[in-house]
Amino acid sequence: MNVTIKEVAHHAQVCIKTVSRVLNNESYVKEETRERVLAAIEQLNYQPSVAARNLAGAKSHTIGFLYDNPNAYYICDMQDGILSACRSRGYELLISPCDANSPTICEDIVTMVGQSRVDGLILTPPLSEMPTILDTLNELDVHYVRIISGSATNNVVPGCVLVDDHQAAYQITKLLLSLGHQSIGFLEGDIKHGSSTERLKGFQAALAHHGINSDESLILSGSYTFESGAEGAKKLMALPSKPTAIFACNDEIAAGALFAARQMNIDIPKQLSIVGFEDSPFSRQSWPQLTTAHQPNKQISQYAAAMLFDLLRQRSISTASSVANLFSPHLVIRDSTGAAESVA
Repeated sequence: MNVTIKEVAHHAQVCIKTVSRVLNNESYVKEETRERVLAAIEQLNYQPSVAARNLAGAKSHTIGFLYDNPNAYYICDMQDGILSACRSRGYELLISPCDANSPTICEDIVTMVGQSRVDGLILTPPLSEMPTILDTLNELDVHYVRIISGSATNNVVPGCVLVDDHQAAYQITKLLLSLGHQSIGFLEGDIKHGSSTERLKGFQAALAHHGINSDESLILSGSYTFESGAEGAKKLMALPSKPTAIFACNDEIAAGALFAARQMNIDIPKQLSIVGFEDSPFSRQSWPQLTTAHQPNKQISQYAAAMLFDLLRQRSISTASSVANLFSPHLVIRDSTGAAESVA
């Protein structure tokens, strides 16, 4: 197995960027440090790749978009927003899908950065919420902007675009409660995404505010897929005490739940209300169309790109300005929700 630049850095007790500087024969490395890195390279028989040599290269006028998300609509919207910002600034865009579960994810990103010599990166969940990836990029001294789930009260950090999933989930749950639903199922998305946690917390906060205890049997883990929604809905509707409403963590899950409900001859919304999240085409292509929360993904990604361009021009992003980088999905009421009625 080939030795990686990360292993060299660990052996020499330096950061990856320092190894890169030694490989590029840069003058501003202490001689003692240089000798330690060169010794590690020799001991480990490390063969520098083109990627490693290029880490400290010149500006490329290219930024990268890193993602690991099964939702094609989400990725397309993000891509379109970033591309729009790039065209207005004269930048190229490199789109790089990643596997967040890969044991070599950090090394893969190091290689990608080196081969492409991108000037900066835009990260979306779950990559944007993984400390190991952030640590690697910090060592490489690469500018990046993160799109993450959070609010101004708990994630006031520079270099982030925040999506207030918590508040939007609260409002969706509040709508269901106002329609008389007391027993509400919740279908989670991938737990590695911060949005799944924040949406669940918003759901539970709304229940608590209305004096309703959260029933753990009605909260099912899953993933952001149609199949997960269908499977989850079947499990919920097989319970002795069936819920009268289902809160799905995104529209794809909700569409799967709606499909399963139709297979079980459950009338929507007379017998069961279903809500989604994000306002993707799934919510409008379903029948009945889904009540959801509109998440302006193109606008979010355009803003993230603008923040990155500011960083690349060495304009600081202060903590105060990051508070304004908050996007709150808003409620869109359609025909998949109605007044509560018990399922026979």
